[in-house]
Amino acid sequence: MTARRLTVLILGGYGTFGGRLAFLLAPNPGLDLIIAGRSIEKAEAFIATLPAGALRTARSIDRGSGLAAAFAAERPDILVDATGPFQAYGPDPYAVVRAAIDAKINYIDLADGSNFVEGIGQFDRSAATTGIFVLAGASSFPVLTSAVVRALGDDMETIDSVAGGIAPSPYAGVGLNVIRAITGYAGQRIRIVRGGEASTAFALTETRRCTIAPPGRLPLRNTRFSLVDVPDLVLIPRDLPSVRDMWMGAGPVPEILHRALNLFAWAVRLRLLPTIAPLAGLCYWAINIFRWGEHRGGMFVELSGTTRDGHEARRSWHMLAEGDDGPLIPSMAVAIVVEKMLEGIVPVAGARAATRELELADYERAFADRAIFTGRRDDSASRRMPLYRQLLGQAWDSLPRSIRQMHDIDGRVVAEGLADVETGAGYRASLIRRLVGFPQAGRNVPVSVTFDVVDGIEIWTRSFAGVTFSSKHSPGRGRDDRLVIERFGPVRVSLAVVIAHGQLSLIVRRWSLFGLPLPLGLAPRSEAQELEANGRFNFRVAISHPWVGLIVRYRGWLGDPGLSTV
Repeated sequence: MTARRLTVLILGGYGTFGGRLAFLLAPNPGLDLIIAGRSIEKAEAFIATLPAGALRTARSIDRGSGLAAAFAAERPDILVDATGPFQAYGPDPYAVVRAAIDAKINYIDLADGSNFVEGIGQFDRSAATTGIFVLAGASSFPVLTSAVVRALGDDMETIDSVAGGIAPSPYAGVGLNVIRAITGYAGQRIRIVRGGEASTAFALTETRRCTIAPPGRLPLRNTRFSLVDVPDLVLIPRDLPSVRDMWMGAGPVPEILHRALNLFAWAVRLRLLPTIAPLAGLCYWAINIFRWGEHRGGMFVELSGTTRDGHEARRSWHMLAEGDDGPLIPSMAVAIVVEKMLEGIVPVAGARAATRELELADYERAFADRAIFTGRRDDSASRRMPLYRQLLGQAWDSLPRSIRQMHDIDGRVVAEGLADVETGAGYRASLIRRLVGFPQAGRNVPVSVTFDVVDGIEIWTRSFAGVTFSSKHSPGRGRDDRLVIERFGPVRVSLAVVIAHGQLSLIVRRWSLFGLPLPLGLAPRSEAQELEANGRFNFRVAISHPWVGLIVRYRGWLGDPGLSTV
């Protein structure tokens, strides 16, 4: 059987999202890629950077004129509009769509403007008559979000509220057209559903915080999200009439720039400024110059409603993308549609929003070869669970038996074993050990750990040959959401619970002294791992400080809780 071959013309093909789409498609030898834009020189230069595989051609095409002739000359199987900003296409926003229909070319875009995507349905009859598909909004908002909502709510009787947000890496390289779109609607009225009624809100003047935390993974830092104008606000309530409240946001970092954008949006809302669109260039410069923090991004979607058996349900889906893989996600929907067409799976003719073209499983397959990790949380069920099981969610079952048994506690249990203890030199390390009650150096030191649970707080009391110290473990709230809080006297440490290669690790994310938050660079260094060896629970703990050096390091094993083994 002859392999299927497709020609894909990407309008805006060397831009931010078009370029990333081209990067995703370029390795496929079954494609002919046409990289088009106003500058043939830029298109040619960009083509030289793409990986080998597909045939590549550069073309000069201006979406503002000569479209009919250009499309007639190229005759692609699929036209992708990756230009934008779709919110500012002027008096004739659908010129490319009509030209594609006239030329009988399948059309798909990455539009993020709610009005543009909602209005695509007006071309349904002409597209269906012509025998082509016209898909709008094939991006994270609203295709991935809609797929997540369907997957999370597949057994729910009603979905009452939907919220979500995207937190891009500060190093993602946001395009100028994205900034133009954001500054164009900042502080302006946008449509939203609240209390079951159609309402309006003001973009970028409403905020909420969320910690994106796929179970068992190192979470993103707690992030500020601001309400944005995306198609989801209109399309999801239209598809799910039971939804009474919708909210979708973006969480750009660093937060100081984000707050400045909120301030400008409020100036527009209060009519102190007509618009901040003229500041797009300045914002673009600032966000691509003043950037710091972790090169990681993510996304969350959360639902609340009722299950078919009448129980309250509150669920969330979390996605974490490491490094340069995150910026590819908005372009993945189009790439997946193209790959499906190579397999003979072609979208039905007609014009519509692309919200139902892909399911979450399609994305999961695309994520599998990249540093993109997802997970679900059932927050309504987790409230009744022990602390660590609550924090780890679906990752809990991946832990070895002995680690699960040590943390699956209710009331008081005791575990006993042996440990080797090493202490740091110097009077400062010695003073800290005495103040906290850390053990002295020794080999095969008898150790016992007593776990008490009082009002949801776990108290761990460790005794090394009679030298005892304790700490309290509790679930984080607010900016410490999805973290465990460990308290040693006046020291409060916020820890991420992470699983890797069957080991559980506790990683410091925040800390305070006498209630005063302090820079992480000044925090004690803590290395804490739990693992299983020879069927027994093993632990490795090292505590140090940049100004002190090693304070204490101990490693050993514990028997099953409740059983005396020494």
